[in-house]
Amino acid sequence: MHYKVLYMDDKHLYDEISSIRLLMERSTKFISLSGLSGVMAGIYALTGAGIAYKLLYISDKTEVYRIYYGNLPMQLFGIASAVLALSIATGIWLTILKAKRKALSVWNQSSKLLLLNGIVPLLTGGGFVLILLYQEYYGLIAPTCLIFYGLTLVAASQYTYGDVKWLGICEIGLGLLSTIIPGYGLAFWAIGFGVLHILYGTVMHFKYDRENSTK
Repeated sequence: MHYKVLYMDDKHLYDEISSIRLLMERSTKFISLSGLSGVMAGIYALTGAGIAYKLLYISDKTEVYRIYYGNLPMQLFGIASAVLALSIATGIWLTILKAKRKALSVWNQSSKLLLLNGIVPLLTGGGFVLILLYQEYYGLIAPTCLIFYGLTLVAASQYTYGDVKWLGICEIGLGLLSTIIPGYGLAFWAIGFGVLHILYGTVMHFKYDRENSTK
């Protein structure tokens, strides 16, 4: 009987600690990110990479002429912008749906801190990419996108799931590798924004979304 009372007390204490931890996590971390949004962003990126590959390599015109004298750079920039816009819109939509299911507010202190910490490297990277595009340093655009996107994820990860930091580190590593191995920017871009996003989103979905939906 004595052991049974201790067991019940331990279980009650564990439940209390779990409740406190959950409340602290909700107040300090943005936990409404949707894993499916990562999967969709990866699909958009792979689709965009496929279109870009067709523009780059499946054509009667020579590659050098199209890159430096044609309108191909702006076409590729348009594809990347469309992928970004679709990814952001889908991410916001799925995040709002997840927050509603969990009875959480999307715009709170943690989401504000996440945005504030991620906005500086994101805008810096975007500005640097525009400068590279203007200066016609096209081979550095893909590595730059990956590196600054990874820095954005690492900077913002302290206010959301820790898994985001590891995605950011992988993106930075791919960006650096892409700089070392020039000429394969599109392939690295597809891996970083496509494959890694799909893998990350799948893990996040089964680790957090499905877990919470079954409770």
